[in-house]
Amino acid sequence: MASYNRVIMMGNLTRDPVLRYLPSQMAVVDFGLAVNHRFRTKSGEDREEVCFIDCSAFGKQAEIINQYCQKGKPLLVEGRLKYDTWEDKQGGGKRSKHAIVIENFQLLGGRDSGGGGGGGNSPSEEYSQDDSRPQRPQGRPAPSRPAPQQQQPRQEPPFPEEQQFQEDDIPF
Repeated sequence: MASYNRVIMMGNLTRDPVLRYLPSQMAVVDFGLAVNHRFRTKSGEDREEVCFIDCSAFGKQAEIINQYCQKGKPLLVEGRLKYDTWEDKQGGGKRSKHAIVIENFQLLGGRDSGGGGGGGNSPSEEYSQDDSRPQRPQGRPAPSRPAPQQQQPRQEPPFPEEQQFQEDDIPF
């Protein structure tokens, strides 16, 4: 049977990231993410639910999250769900929870902005597990650069003039 385990969430950190190192010297960061869901009941009352989820990142990503993120900052994460179970030490029986193991993330908001919703004109940076260097998010144009002093003359496309499309040539 085929399966697919992918999660994309955007929310605010509920606590400062906690960085630790495994015996293999791999960095691991743990933090919580709060995601809101607003809806209107049948009676017309506005309600809001908050989902709290624990997240973990490894390697260079863990170090970047620890360096640039703190409680209240917005963050977009992509990864996989992981189900953890353990025995409660105070005799409470078996405990369990779902967590996100981060494979990609994107810092939202400006460099000096607080936890403000991730909007605005400030750039964001995207980090993936394979390449911890910042990447430009898809769909965003490259930063504008000063135009060169001399502009090149505009060239026409290399189509011969006799090739004209008729209305019957369009397949739809």
